[in-house]
Amino acid sequence: MVLPQRHRLRGRGIFDYLYKQGRRTHGGSLLLRLAPAAPELLKPGTGEPDSLRFAVVISSKVSKRAVVRNRLRRRLHDDFVEACQPQTGRIRRDCSPCWLLLSLKPGAADLGEDELLREWRALLQQTGLIDDGNPHHSQ
Repeated sequence: MVLPQRHRLRGRGIFDYLYKQGRRTHGGSLLLRLAPAAPELLKPGTGEPDSLRFAVVISSKVSKRAVVRNRLRRRLHDDFVEACQPQTGRIRRDCSPCWLLLSLKPGAADLGEDELLREWRALLQQTGLIDDGNPHHSQ
């Protein structure tokens, strides 16, 4: 499944904003940056300005093979789209619009798919985007 246009983050200005303003949450092999949505940085006509948006950055230090990097990116995109589904999604509906930038650290390609997704979901839970049942863990 391809990441829908309404959830995509693109452009140097947006990535600069996330690198500078994003709140970082570290995992063993992943780094998640979370920042409030800044619709003024979006190009006109790129979809809903207040939607939750996501991008994955995988450098060649993670894997020299583009096939491996693209496979990892697609799997993380699929899990994000699934988490955003209104019926079955895990993402909280009451969170304010935000942008996510997920960076994979070197060695992430060596993890199994289940382990990588488990770490990704744990980062979402740490940021308060996934409801873990604890009322003190909100955004």
